[in-house]
Amino acid sequence: MAISAVDSVDAGQALINNLNLSKVESDNEVSFDNLLGSALRMYQETDQLQKAAETSEINFALGYATSTHDLAIAQQKANIALQYTVKVTNKALEAYKELLNMQL
Repeated sequence: MAISAVDSVDAGQALINNLNLSKVESDNEVSFDNLLGSALRMYQETDQLQKAAETSEINFALGYATSTHDLAIAQQKANIALQYTVKVTNKALEAYKELLNMQL
């Protein structure tokens, strides 16, 4: 069973990089598009890791896999990716709410 590396850190870093003021100064539509694309890729990676962990659990339960280490690694990767995705989502929602509360 092959386990892929956690790439959500790269997606999260791209998301953070797109939030820098120097990036926003250029073209707002392109910056927002990059930000949205990074967020969607992060959600897709998290979903893939969750599915991989579930598949590992099923294979272990059915006796197809005997390595508890591979199972634990898959579960931990999925858990970390999910926690990271939730934190980034919560921060984005906080920023959105703060923008809504701004008075012009």
